[in-house]
Amino acid sequence: MLLYLLRHGESEANVDGFINDDPTRPVMLTTKGREQAATAAQALSGIGFSHAYASQFPRARQTAEIILAGRNLPLIVDARLNERRSGLDGQPVEAFNGLVRPDPVRIKPPNGESFLEQMARLRGFLDEIAQLHPAGVVLAVSHENPIQAAAALAGQDVETAVRGGLSNCEWLRLEWPRQSPTACVNA
Repeated sequence: MLLYLLRHGESEANVDGFINDDPTRPVMLTTKGREQAATAAQALSGIGFSHAYASQFPRARQTAEIILAGRNLPLIVDARLNERRSGLDGQPVEAFNGLVRPDPVRIKPPNGESFLEQMARLRGFLDEIAQLHPAGVVLAVSHENPIQAAAALAGQDVETAVRGGLSNCEWLRLEWPRQSPTACVNA
């Protein structure tokens, strides 16, 4: 299976610098985020996606819907693509970063998950969709941390993956079962 894991467009939380790890809270794309998604849609227009997934978060679903506009492809929502649970919803991003900075791979915030736990969650998603769509070309719209976890699962050094970054509407192209990931591509 060939998978394109794409980070959502710029959101209100990105602009205001707060954590949103509660998918029931309606944090939407900004105008710039919708433009980024449209640019990504154009860049990916030649890809014949067979299946499309998104996290439960409105910003991921909005991004996926923009990319899939004009395609007759249903969007499947899967919670395993959700943002890393921090237990700090609504707080400044630095509250989470400061907490995990000493060991971003293993530190588990209260009511949250560690990067290793997030990797296990993503492995379940990757394994299942590879079984369901072994010859598929799949779009999955998610968030920075889950995509970093997928990069680690695909062979990138875990410390490098967790400390890496991914801009809005950048994507990681990888083959699953595990192959070497292709570098993130700007949309």
